[in-house]
Amino acid sequence: MSHDARARLSDLRRAFHRHPEPGWREFRTTARVVAELERIGVDEIAVGRDALDTDARMAVPEDDEIRPWLDRARAAGVSDDLLERTAGGHTGVVATLSQGEGPCIGLRVDLDAISIHESDDPDHRPTAEGFRSEHDGYMHACGHDAHLAIALGTIAAVKESAFEGTLKLFFQPAEEISGGGKAMAESGHLDGVDYLFALHIGLGHPTGEIVAGVESPLAMAHLTATFEGASAHAGKAPNEGANAMQAAAAAIQNAYGIARHADGATRVNVGAIEGGSASNVIAEEVTIDAEVRGETTALMTYARDELERVLYAAAELHDCDVTPRLISESPCVDSHPALREVIGNVAWDVDGVDRVIPSEEFGVSEDGTYLMGRVQDAGGLASYVLVGTNHPTSHHTPTFDIDEASLEIGVTLLSDAFVELSRRRP
Repeated sequence: MSHDARARLSDLRRAFHRHPEPGWREFRTTARVVAELERIGVDEIAVGRDALDTDARMAVPEDDEIRPWLDRARAAGVSDDLLERTAGGHTGVVATLSQGEGPCIGLRVDLDAISIHESDDPDHRPTAEGFRSEHDGYMHACGHDAHLAIALGTIAAVKESAFEGTLKLFFQPAEEISGGGKAMAESGHLDGVDYLFALHIGLGHPTGEIVAGVESPLAMAHLTATFEGASAHAGKAPNEGANAMQAAAAAIQNAYGIARHADGATRVNVGAIEGGSASNVIAEEVTIDAEVRGETTALMTYARDELERVLYAAAELHDCDVTPRLISESPCVDSHPALREVIGNVAWDVDGVDRVIPSEEFGVSEDGTYLMGRVQDAGGLASYVLVGTNHPTSHHTPTFDIDEASLEIGVTLLSDAFVELSRRRP
């Protein structure tokens, strides 16, 4: 029975692709994962609040943003019991398969989709073959649908294998907004995990190519800052106002002047601004969305501290107040060389693999590093693995798609690696 999930990899991926849901609103996705795990037959399933540390969640939407997705999931037939366990932005699943004495191995994958309108061009394969997103304005444009299929296929394959030990699957919500990694890392479910793997497909690597472990994911922090001043008539008495727009503009300009650091790369960007009311009114309130990144967690912290200094200075210059808010963040954690070696050795025996890259710099950010860091801080090992897939356009584009041959490659790679590790003792 459990092998059925492995035989349905393409169908599973397409089912997830048709019903994308954004971070902390993956109600239907969580329900489908639970249903498949019950079909496979695992030993324990923790859902929603039982899978997370509620207080460690970040970037949780307001209730009025969550409610329509909850209602949509209910209309699609998701049970009231599961919706109650996941309500209020508590999506996610932790599954445990116990098969005797041996190490505890974890695999982390992500649930959420992106706010992007999927192409309806007839040349776009999901459109042509009938599995295009049914939720307009949202799309699995990064491959999380494939990650879910690979994870379910892997736990089914491991159940039928010679694996001895415990396998834990972490189906993490809200990766795209860096909101769920910390909450899952601090849930307690990682206690006792000896080896942890995280997974991503593609990222410029074609089908048949494996990166055994990435290095130098950029640490990231996403902040908003609200400038509050005083309104006035822009023509009659502009001197009576305190211009929040000017304060925000000064902050944005000076943010890009933050000094680079001798220890490595940093990034600063202000991507959105909202506020003001009319051209003839001194703006009373303006909010900006910004992010900082660093080659290390310390470098990200440096950039964040400098950005906050710029924000306060710009507010003072224009007689305004400013309130910075940390929305989400993720640390930098490297893959361990010992696990990179295991993945690299196993990969050469996987059908369809024709190139293995021992390691490569990641160059982007990922909150799966919270889980990796938790395991490594407790004395375990962790690695972030890339499974190549042909994708006709880049990630986060309306025409993103994958080569579904990569699904079986991912399942074989991971399940064989887990069996190999189960023969060892941490």
